[in-house]
Amino acid sequence: GQPLGPRRLSLKPVPKLPNMEAFLREALVKVRKQARGFLAPELCFQAVRAAAERPFAEGVRRERELFQVLLSSGQAQALQYAFFAERAVHRWATPSGASWSSAAPQPVRKAAVIGLGTMGRGIVTSLVKANIPVVALEQDLEYLNKGRKAVLLLLERGAMKMEGGAQTLDFHNPARLQFTVDFALLSDVDLVIEAVFENMALKKEIFQKLSKICKPEALLCTNTSALNIDEIASATSRPQQVIGTHFFSPAHVMRLLEIIYGHHTSPTAIATAMQLAKALRKVGVVVGNCFGFVGNRMMFPYVEQAVFLLEEGSSPEAVDQVVEDFGFKLGPFRMSDLAGLDVGWRSRQGRGLTGPSLAVGSPARQRHGRRYSPLPDLLCEHGRFGQKTARGWYQYESAGGRTATPDPWLHNFLSQYRDTHGIQTRYIDQEEILERCLFSLINEGFAILAEGIASGPEHLD
Repeated sequence: GQPLGPRRLSLKPVPKLPNMEAFLREALVKVRKQARGFLAPELCFQAVRAAAERPFAEGVRRERELFQVLLSSGQAQALQYAFFAERAVHRWATPSGASWSSAAPQPVRKAAVIGLGTMGRGIVTSLVKANIPVVALEQDLEYLNKGRKAVLLLLERGAMKMEGGAQTLDFHNPARLQFTVDFALLSDVDLVIEAVFENMALKKEIFQKLSKICKPEALLCTNTSALNIDEIASATSRPQQVIGTHFFSPAHVMRLLEIIYGHHTSPTAIATAMQLAKALRKVGVVVGNCFGFVGNRMMFPYVEQAVFLLEEGSSPEAVDQVVEDFGFKLGPFRMSDLAGLDVGWRSRQGRGLTGPSLAVGSPARQRHGRRYSPLPDLLCEHGRFGQKTARGWYQYESAGGRTATPDPWLHNFLSQYRDTHGIQTRYIDQEEILERCLFSLINEGFAILAEGIASGPEHLD
């Protein structure tokens, strides 16, 4: 029996907060920081602001205008494309005619992970979270205990964020997660992921062992970021069961899983790896076998240009700022510090681009007739591996620290380096930084498509 008029919220004035301006200003700073380069969150903020400051009808009108801006924006089209591209990559195909429509996966009831370094720990964590029982293997007890501690810490952190927490994961139960140094325990697993560091001889030795110990239908996966899958497979008696599963660091967070087929990899193996990606809630992308595959191969020229920009007069923070303002979560130098500079260094040493096997008298800034920058190698020689050593392209509060601050030592080092090599520095504007980094990335993508390493542009994107 009461009139409805006063209950209608749209007719009520918005109460004024005493510190409204300051509150909105802080909120905008927060939104811009969290969603760098993204239009939508900022326009959402503006819509809320209009609701707080204007009468209802005007606020709604303003929201409609902002929505129209987004609707016709390039970003909306790009985000819709990304959404559908992620779904399109489930439909994989290889040049030999194998495809998602005809290949059926094998069940994975139990998995194993070899090596409990940074990557191995993240992979074990992902498997446990997907409710797949895991055997985690290390070479000796010291490494095993270190790895166990780190994995349990990751799982406990993960459990705190989950509803139901640790009970649902049940990772203290050895039937779900077992740590060992004994290869014999891998005899009944359906799938092994080898995650030791990037060394061909070591990987081949492990695959030779697996070939003898694992049951014949077990899938043998290597988490390599660049090494030749066929060469690794050649160490086994079952190359059709060998496949690359390249996780990206940190493996329990990053959603991309690159699945690399070799010359002999069976369609069943590819389908099983794709099914695994789905179980781990990752986006599996099937690509061909070449140095660096797709993800890292595109990153090489991108990071290379970033380093050339430093040689010519820029700084890590200037390059990162431009790339991050454009919308990347991390610029090339902060990304390198996070991943660890030693990984690329080891790979370049293995290929004879730097280190003891480099021919005497090689020019410092050329390899195979192309421009080369030894800057990352020199940083590694100074023990600067990034976050793990608290020093890299930036400095950090402690080993494993996350907060990058510009390092005066590095700036000084750069100017000495330029003097040594007689490099004239110049001012480099933001547009040049962005174009050189991004165009090199895009051009490499075209080369990958042209070679058939990826079967469509969605796979690259």
